[in-house]
Formats: sequence, structure tokens, C-alpha cells
Amino acid sequence: MERFGGAGYEVAAAELSRQQERHYRLLSELQELVKALPSSCQQRLSYTTLSDLALALLDGTVFEIVQGLLEIQHLTEKNLYSQRLKLHSEHRGLKQELFHRHKEAQQCCRPHNLPLLRAAQQREMEAVEQRIREEQRMMDEKIVLELDQKVIDQQSTLEKAGVSGFYITTNPQVGVLAVRVRAGSALVPTASLVLVCS
Repeated sequence: MERFGGAGYEVAAAELSRQQERHYRLLSELQELVKALPSSCQQRLSYTTLSDLALALLDGTVFEIVQGLLEIQHLTEKNLYSQRLKLHSEHRGLKQELFHRHKEAQQCCRPHNLPLLRAAQQREMEAVEQRIREEQRMMDEKIVLELDQKVIDQQSTLEKAGVSGFYITTNPQVGVLAVRVRAGSALVPTASLVLVCS
């Protein structure tokens, strides 16, 4: 019985040693990444914060969370891009239709009424272009708001997962630092993490 307990202790000690070695490797990698940052960000990322982040990365859960968040972000971006392309296509079609309608009306118009018709058509074209600009502005605002919400969702998820350095902020003065960390294994891909620093 003692012999079995001793072997279990050795296995546990070996596992602890591997975890500690991996922790130091991740911490070292994070420290190297931080060296390339502006000094204002470096000051915000203390040794303790980096050590806590390295600990959070040890079990691979954070990598899975980040991978899931990235997939959601890419799908959202693709969807928003498709919506914007669709709106752009609708606007192009609207302008082409208006152009053809104007051209047809000019061909049917009597010469003495042509200046009046062209003036009315110019006003109509300006109104349509104003509407298009307004719809594009509204679409762009919607896109920015949706992307901002995704960032908040990502921050919240990582904060709830207990990842050091992550918290919800909408403060534009707070810089966001993207960090790429490798897990040190071919089975775990490189993950991108975004730390908040000000």
C-alpha cells in the first residue's frame, strides 16, 4: 500500500513539475511580448498579472474560449459585411433605375420642357443620394455598435472565466493590447488574447 502511495506521489510531483515548467514558459513568452509594447502598457501589465494570465492559460480552457469567441466574431463580421454589400447593391440598383427612368423621360420630353425636367430630375437625384448617404451612415453606425457589443461580450466572457487583465470597458482612452500566445503543443493552436491596458 505504501509503495502504491509513493508511486502516486511521484506521478503527481512529475505532473506538478511539468505544469510549473509550462507556466514559466508561458510567463516568459508573455514577458517577451510585453517588451514590444509602449511603456504605458508595460507598466499596467505587472509580473503578477502576467503570471496570473499564464496560470489561466495552463489548462487550455482559455484557448478554447478564445477560439469560440473568434469564431463568433468572424461570423458576425462576415454577416455585417454581407449586410453592407447588400445595401450597397440595393443603392446601386436604385440609382441605375433612376438614371434609366430619367433618360427615358428626357427622350419623351418636348424640347422646350427639357430644362424644367432636368432640374426636377436633378433635385430627385440629389434627394436619392442624400437618402443613400443617410442609410449608409445608419448601417455603419449599426456595424460599429454591433462590433462594440461583441468586444464587450468577449471582455465579459474572459472576465467571468477569471482571466487576469480582462474586464469590461467602453472607455475609448483605454488601450487594447492584443497578445498572441502559443500553448507549446502542436495540439493546442496559437491563441490571440486581448488585454486591456491604459
